[in-house]
Amino acid sequence: MNTLLTRSVTACLLAASLGVQATELVYTPVNPAFGGNPLNGTWLLNNAQAQNDHEDPDLKKRTSAFTGTSALERFTSQLESRLLSQLLDNINNGNTGSLATDSFLVDVIDDSGALSIRITDRATGEISIIEVSGLNP
Repeated sequence: MNTLLTRSVTACLLAASLGVQATELVYTPVNPAFGGNPLNGTWLLNNAQAQNDHEDPDLKKRTSAFTGTSALERFTSQLESRLLSQLLDNINNGNTGSLATDSFLVDVIDDSGALSIRITDRATGEISIIEVSGLNP
């Protein structure tokens, strides 16, 4: 019986030793800055930003210059631009006119082919005159 047990243990050890293989361990970096796959960069950055709970005190100052205009201010600016464009388009028909905004007074005058645009700054009273000649051949 002892022989049967010895043979069984030997057979099990022999079978187990055949399936064992050893390989060399190779370190592969994850971070692209240290030689890892460049496709990991976005994933790593997003994870870092998701964990970052630091509030930048200057962030509002930097972004308010870009996002500080309200929808009403953008609409007013676009409307003023459209009205000024229409006023200048009417010069071709011989029509002159003026446009008053919160900041400026714009007078457009067509004097027989010479276009004169007078812009008055309401805050300072400064006047700028733009003259263009040769509009009508």
